[in-house]
Amino acid sequence: MSAAATSVPSTRTSLLRPILVGGFLAGTFDLTAAFISFGLGVPRAIAGGLLGRGALHGGAGTWILGVILHYFIAFSAAAIYCLSSRRLEFLKSHWLVCGIFYGIAVFLVMQFVVLPLCALHSMGPYQYRGLVQGLLVHMIIIGLPISLSLNRLAPRQAGG
Repeated sequence: MSAAATSVPSTRTSLLRPILVGGFLAGTFDLTAAFISFGLGVPRAIAGGLLGRGALHGGAGTWILGVILHYFIAFSAAAIYCLSSRRLEFLKSHWLVCGIFYGIAVFLVMQFVVLPLCALHSMGPYQYRGLVQGLLVHMIIIGLPISLSLNRLAPRQAGG
């Protein structure tokens, strides 16, 4: 078996730890910030993305579904960043700047693609304060934990 054939599975498993840690941290920090800003009913609104407006009045099952969906999105964001670092090596070495810009990218995708397409059809008008707060939150508590997790937990490249 060649070295190239054995490096693919090891690369995938070597990124599992930063994906899990980065996704967990980003998801936990973001959910905590949402609880502080909007109250404990936030997971129902997240579930409303799949279930529609009726989820806003749902019970414990709807709330749990919202938490699961929230963490799914956080782990997906971490996976995209970490897997992208295999081709874009600067994502790991320049984690601070890249993490901030990745947080901005996550915010823009959520705000202008995901939310308008979800069952709640959440779209403007946007308030300046909400946009600035959303950008800052995503830069600091989503982008940075994901990029820092990759920088600290992914194995170092041979010769790098």
